[in-house]
Amino acid sequence: MKFAFLCRQRPSSSKLRIAIVGAGPAGLTAVGFLVCRGHEIDVYEKLPIPGGMMTFAIPRYRIPLDSVMEGVEELRDKFGVKLNLSTKVMCGERHDEGDELAVNSVDLLKLVEGYDTVLISTGTWRSRKLGIPGDDSKNVVSALEFLLDIHVEELGLRPSHLGSFKKVVVIGGGLSAIDAAEESILKGAGEVYLVYRRTIKEAPAGEYEIRRLSRLGVNWIELAAPKSIIVENGVARGVVFQRMKLGEPDESGRPRPVPIPGSEFEIDADVVVAAIGEVPTPPISSECGGIGKYVGKDGKIAVDRNFRIPGTNIFAAGDVVTGPSKIGQAVSQGLRAAKELDRFLSIKTLVAR
Repeated sequence: MKFAFLCRQRPSSSKLRIAIVGAGPAGLTAVGFLVCRGHEIDVYEKLPIPGGMMTFAIPRYRIPLDSVMEGVEELRDKFGVKLNLSTKVMCGERHDEGDELAVNSVDLLKLVEGYDTVLISTGTWRSRKLGIPGDDSKNVVSALEFLLDIHVEELGLRPSHLGSFKKVVVIGGGLSAIDAAEESILKGAGEVYLVYRRTIKEAPAGEYEIRRLSRLGVNWIELAAPKSIIVENGVARGVVFQRMKLGEPDESGRPRPVPIPGSEFEIDADVVVAAIGEVPTPPISSECGGIGKYVGKDGKIAVDRNFRIPGTNIFAAGDVVTGPSKIGQAVSQGLRAAKELDRFLSIKTLVAR
């Protein structure tokens, strides 16, 4: 995976320093463009290996780790990019998934002062909760936690927190649900259930992916929503579901799931995976001075059409701006933001002269 695809060797230095916060697809794509413009790049990443969800959440058959690392090593060895790994950047306080792997911390405002520009590409590292009784049990996890745990163990960074499991219930119909269900099969689970509150036709992952999983042995159950977690001594032992029917369209334009009274049923499980979506995780809290106001209630960073936080030298791109998206969209955003950032620096340099 080649990130510096616009040049074959490092050009003469512009002497301009840029901090990239987040080494996922958007951030690494931006780095690749900016090094070919001669800028000095320092990357800050909270995880111990670059790549973001390409490394720690997406299955290897989708994106091979060797391919990602080949591109990262080229940025480091051939283009002089400095990688500050296991380093959490934050202005204010907030804990997100994967933060436990960070051993260092840096204040975002210090980066803003110490670099000519900063690009934020921190993605979506916080998951939505089920919001039902028992969802705080230790073996009820988000899809992101589940996938992160599997990949961290595979990479030899720490033992799995989940241990072995035989019966897995995955709740959701998006790609993270697909990935969690498939990884469960690959890890040797004997029974895997994928449960979605609408039908296969409305599932965000698409019919093809769900039917593919069914052929692998995953049990697909549609028109069912979780009502509560069955808990024994603080440990989840199963899920109570309620059958649903489709009603009028909701704000998303899809038919609204409507509960059917008296239709509850149970599925046993030793791991319950909530794959109901992630939210953006900007390195900015509401306490972060004047820039905190540019983070919405949904966590997205509000930028102008040039990907810049108005009145600052801070740019942002990828899922932290758009919300959860596919890799291609994040790559496109990273490239577009890098071009605007480079243009900003060019104008700034001309004015300074």
